[in-house]
Amino acid sequence: MTKGLRVLFALLAAGGVFLCGNAGGRVKRGVSVDGVPIGGMTYAEAEARVREKRPPLTFAVHTAEGEVSYTLDYRDDVSALVRGARRYQCLTSSCAPEWIGAETDLAALCKKEARDPVDAKVFFTKRGEFFYTPERAGRQCDYQKTLTAALAALKEGRNGVSLATQAVSPSVTVEMLKARTRKLASFVTYFDGANTDRAHNITLACMRISGTVLPAGGAFSFNETVGKRTEENGFRTANVIFEGEFVPGVGGGVCQASTTLMNCAVAAGLRVTESRPHSLSVSYVAPSCDAMVSEYSDLRFENPYGYPVYIAAEMGKSFVRFTCYGLPDGKRYALESSVTARVAPPPEKIIEGDEEKTVRAEKEGIASESYLCVYEGETLLSRTLFRRDRYAVVQGIRQVKKQETDAKTPAPPAVTAQKD
Repeated sequence: MTKGLRVLFALLAAGGVFLCGNAGGRVKRGVSVDGVPIGGMTYAEAEARVREKRPPLTFAVHTAEGEVSYTLDYRDDVSALVRGARRYQCLTSSCAPEWIGAETDLAALCKKEARDPVDAKVFFTKRGEFFYTPERAGRQCDYQKTLTAALAALKEGRNGVSLATQAVSPSVTVEMLKARTRKLASFVTYFDGANTDRAHNITLACMRISGTVLPAGGAFSFNETVGKRTEENGFRTANVIFEGEFVPGVGGGVCQASTTLMNCAVAAGLRVTESRPHSLSVSYVAPSCDAMVSEYSDLRFENPYGYPVYIAAEMGKSFVRFTCYGLPDGKRYALESSVTARVAPPPEKIIEGDEEKTVRAEKEGIASESYLCVYEGETLLSRTLFRRDRYAVVQGIRQVKKQETDAKTPAPPAVTAQKD
C-alpha cells in the first residue's frame, strides 16, 4: 500500500470516528415518542418537539372571587427515551404534572384573596337621627392547608382545588350599634313662645348642641359648644338675670337651654362637673336644678360610659327637649329638690307714675338643696348631695297713679296761738 493510500484511509477512519461521535448526539432513525417523529433530531430538539406537542396542563384554584388557573410543567422520562431509543422504535413517555412555583403562587393568591372585615358604622345627624352602614365579614386564607391540598390533588391526577379560607367576623355589627344608641333619658321645659327674641336664643343654642357625639370618657362644655352670646354670633337681646334683677341682655334665654340639657345629662347618668345656680330662682325647674351660664360660668359634664353618648335637641313653639342616647347601664338617675328655708319678701315699694302697674314682681328668697338619686328598678342605691344654693329675695315695686292737686281749692286758714 502506497503512502498516499495510507493517508487516505487514515482520513476516512478519522471521519468515521467523527461521524460516529455526532451520531451519538442524535436520535436514531425512525424513532417516535408519543406519536411524534423525532428521528435524526438532536436530543434537545427531540425533547422540545415531544413536549411542545402536548396540550397545556392547567390547574385551577377555586376562590370566592372566581377561578384562578395556573399553567403547570411536566415531569417526564423523555430525555432518557430519546437517548436510549433504537431505530424505528415507537415509544410512549411517562409524565406527571409538576407545579414548580406552587409555594410562591399560592402565597400570592392567599394575600390577594384576603379581606379585612369592615365594622358597621353609625351616623348621627343634627336632627337627632341615626343611620347605620352594615358590617361586612372578612376573609383569611389558610396557606398551608391550601398548598397541601393542591399537591395532593396533583398527585391524584385532579386538576383543581378550592382555596382554603375562613370568615373573619367584624368587631362591630349594626345590632351592636343599635344597642349602643338606645334612649338614655329625655328632659323638657316650657317657655313663652310669644317672647320671640328669647325663643330665638333658646333655639339657636339648642341647634348648636344637637348632634353632639360625646366619646367614651369625653367632656362637654356648653360655652365651647354654643359660643359667645353676642349679636355677631347670632343672639338677640332678651331679659337676663343680673345681680338679682331682670335686665335686657344679649343671649337672654340660653340658661333655659343649659338647664334643660343639664337635667337630661343627669338623668342619662352623665357626670356633671360644673354647674351654678341663678341669683334668683327660675320657674321652669325646681330649685337647685338650674344651670346658669355666662361668660364666667359654664355647664360641663363628662361621659363615664365605655361608649359614645349622643345628644339631640328638639325645639317647639313653646318647649325645648333634650334627649341623650347611648348604652344603658340598667340604672335610673334623678335629681331630687328640697327647699330648706324660705324668706318672705319685704312689703312692696310704692311709687307714683302715670298709670297703675307692677314695676317689679316680688319674689321670695329660697335656700335649697338637690340630691342625685340612683335607682335600680325601684330600689334606691344611693342619694348624694348634688348642690346647695341660695336664691335672693326680691322686693316688689308697684306704681300707683299720681294724685292731681286742684289749684282752685283755697288753702286752710292758718292757726294762731292765743295767749291766756
